[in-house]
Amino acid sequence: MGVLEGKVAIVTGSGRGIGREIALMFAREGAKVVVNDLGAEVDGEGAAQNIADEVAAEIKGAGGEAVASYDSVATVEGGEAIFKTAVDTFGGLDILVNNAGILRDRTIFKMTEAEWDAVIAVHLKGHYCCTVPFARYIKETNRRGCRIINFSSGSGLRGNFGQSNYGAAKAGVAGFSRVLALELKKFGCTVNVISPAAATRMTIPLAEARGRTVDPSDIARGPQQIAPAVTWLASEKAQEVTGQIFGVARGNISILQQPVAIKTYHSKTLWTLDELDRAMPNLVQAKREHDAAVKEHSGPRPLED
Repeated sequence: MGVLEGKVAIVTGSGRGIGREIALMFAREGAKVVVNDLGAEVDGEGAAQNIADEVAAEIKGAGGEAVASYDSVATVEGGEAIFKTAVDTFGGLDILVNNAGILRDRTIFKMTEAEWDAVIAVHLKGHYCCTVPFARYIKETNRRGCRIINFSSGSGLRGNFGQSNYGAAKAGVAGFSRVLALELKKFGCTVNVISPAAATRMTIPLAEARGRTVDPSDIARGPQQIAPAVTWLASEKAQEVTGQIFGVARGNISILQQPVAIKTYHSKTLWTLDELDRAMPNLVQAKREHDAAVKEHSGPRPLED
């Protein structure tokens, strides 16, 4: 019996890439899966419903249960329709994976309002639109043991040139998830974040533009490396894990540090500029020393028995 036997899951953006691999692994582990994908191009334009249909058919062909959904995550109506597909088809919902995304890369000097709005709508608002009906359902029905797994990115957590729209959305996802973890804890629902790096149709062109060749079939590079971590977080073993961000890339899995004070000074009076001339450089130096120590001790290592 699989670790997700009897569970119902929605995986957005699961027609290709990372989402597809998650949907397939969920099904292999016993989950009934809503394969949601608008079938759009990388920039969000166009639509091809057969993309979701193909993955659903593949799951059914392997003996699993799946249904295709073509609704957009970027609207409240779309999020409600995706949720309704799960409940109407399978009788409930236990797991939501907010994976759908697009790219419209541009430096801030050239980015248009439309390019900003489109990326924020799919990534950040998309997480909201799909989560709201599920969260209300959890509260209203007291559905226990539910899971929400959101997708952030190094662009939002560390920064990446030419992706201010994408980075802002992905940083927002991290903050959104921290709050959700607090709000849903009393209902036994965990909320965690994956920050992935994988060779997909969204990232391969970026690597090639930098002169790098990537092979999506390489298990250390392709989207298939992300699915096991997501599946584990969706399982019963992860019941006590919530509010965390995990990095998954190149055969590595990491837990990421989240904002916390590294060093603090206190003053009983209003800070003067002269005092800040001394305090601020010390704080910045403390951050440098902290980052150096983390870099030294957080490198990848084999898992020991």
